[in-house]
Amino acid sequence: MAHGSRDPRAAATVEDLLDVVRRARPEIPVRTAYLDHAPPTLAMALSGLTEAAVLPLLLTEAYHSRVDIPGALAEAAARTPLLRVHRGATLGPHPLLVTALERRLTEAGVEPGDPDTAVVLVSAGSSDRRANATVAGVAGEWARRSGWWSVTAAYASAAEPTPEREVRRLLAAGAPRVVVAPYLLAPGHFADKIRRDTLAAGAEVVAGVLGAAPELAAVLIERYEQALLGTERSATA
Repeated sequence: MAHGSRDPRAAATVEDLLDVVRRARPEIPVRTAYLDHAPPTLAMALSGLTEAAVLPLLLTEAYHSRVDIPGALAEAAARTPLLRVHRGATLGPHPLLVTALERRLTEAGVEPGDPDTAVVLVSAGSSDRRANATVAGVAGEWARRSGWWSVTAAYASAAEPTPEREVRRLLAAGAPRVVVAPYLLAPGHFADKIRRDTLAAGAEVVAGVLGAAPELAAVLIERYEQALLGTERSATA
């Protein structure tokens, strides 16, 4: 279950990711659902089923996973009272997501762990401080286990610092080179804004979004298996 976007690139990227999952685990039927902006809704995706695992295609635990998805599950329960749902955890945080971030930087021509390169990890940002703190934690852990000049977090909305401000701060602090790693699932408004604003601020490279990275597919399969092993929930749980 993805957030959804009016930008058609987002839905295409979600389908590309789920196609990787389908190829890896062809025995698992995979359906797509969106919280907003694009069909099908969760209720539509669950139609005709008696049991399902609902997995948030979200990188952090925030409003959408705490409020919107339970609300969508309640709507589904009203339509299918006997439906059993195994609700999964969000994709992040997970060590494989950092591996995927490094994959995208490598594809953009950045040597992993380069000590002369400062990385700005940029998420969409949230009004939920816990979600922003999670992103900062990912940046901190990435910095500790790598040789980068630094890894710091920035947020495209709702929180500080902004990506462009962080790029300028790092350059002023003496970073030889600053690159940007978008902590985003799919292209769209935020990805375009991050690229435009950080390049203008002096970033040398902006990597691609996580997209259909094999690491994300592996995390999604892991979340599926964890959901099935966890406590069974009704659709309103």
